[in-house]
Amino acid sequence: MPPSEPSAEVSDVRELLLGQLTFYRATLLDKLGGLSEEQLRQSILPSGWAPLELLKHLAYVERRWMRWGFTAEAVPDPWGDNDPATHRWILAPGDTVESLTALLAEQAARTEEIAAGADLTEPGRVGGRVHSDPPTLGWILLHLVQEYARHVGHLDVVRELVDGRTGK
Repeated sequence: MPPSEPSAEVSDVRELLLGQLTFYRATLLDKLGGLSEEQLRQSILPSGWAPLELLKHLAYVERRWMRWGFTAEAVPDPWGDNDPATHRWILAPGDTVESLTALLAEQAARTEEIAAGADLTEPGRVGGRVHSDPPTLGWILLHLVQEYARHVGHLDVVRELVDGRTGK
């Protein structure tokens, strides 16, 4: 079972945002747990995305916004989760639930490290993803929470369609 959301007693915005990200990452992985290899790689939706592609997408989204976006770090293949011709999510031949879970964990640790070293009102650096008017760290963290919430909600529906599982 994923960890619960941050306590309602928490008032520190950074702690709330990072706590929500932790909650949604854990919920994502929990929802993927128990799916067969075929179920992880196959879409049951008209839009065509598969659960394993969603895991890769969220790891890359977080990487794009935190490392390439906020710190302007040179990251290899920042759009490696997307097919440039179709703009659909893709998997590489070696992508597995284990490798992509490790990528997500690595990015989560890096997000925590970056967030610990900057003020929420600090704008990102220009030169990576952003070429002018970079968003603040707080905006980026909130955007990531929105991304996770949206996509974990999508995965809720997929999981219910696959095997009837609902809830957290």
